[in-house]
Amino acid sequence: MKIQKEIIVSGKRKTAVAKAIIKPGGGKILINNIPYENLNMLHIYAIREPVDIAKNILGNFNFDIVVNVKGGGHEGQIEAGRLAIAKGLVAITKSNKLKEAFFNYDKHLLVADTRRKETYKPGDSKARAKRQKSYR
Repeated sequence: MKIQKEIIVSGKRKTAVAKAIIKPGGGKILINNIPYENLNMLHIYAIREPVDIAKNILGNFNFDIVVNVKGGGHEGQIEAGRLAIAKGLVAITKSNKLKEAFFNYDKHLLVADTRRKETYKPGDSKARAKRQKSYR
C-alpha cells in the first residue's frame, strides 16, 4: 500500500465547509488549531468515529490530521469535519475495505448531506404555504 505525502479533502454540512489536510505522522488531530480532545464530549466521539474505524480496519494509524472549518454552527462544523476526515482517510489509503466499513457504519461518513434551508416565499415570513386568512 503506497501512501501519498499529504492529501487535502473538503466536507460540507449545511453552510459549514471543512478542509482536512491528512499526512503521515504521529496521530495528532487538530480542529481549527485546537486538539480535538479539548472539544465537547459528543463532538470528540463524532470526530473519533472515522479514526477508530480506520484503526480497526488498517491496524496501525499513523496520520496527522489538521481540519480547518468555516461557516455554520458548532454541530454543522463538527459534521463537516467528520466527513472531511473520513473522505481523506479513504483517499490517502486507497482502501476499498475502509470505504466499505465507513458505508456499513454510517453512509454520511462519505456522502454529504445535501439538505439545505428552504427559502422564504414572497409575501410571507415563513418558508411554506402562506397562512390562511379568516373573514369571520
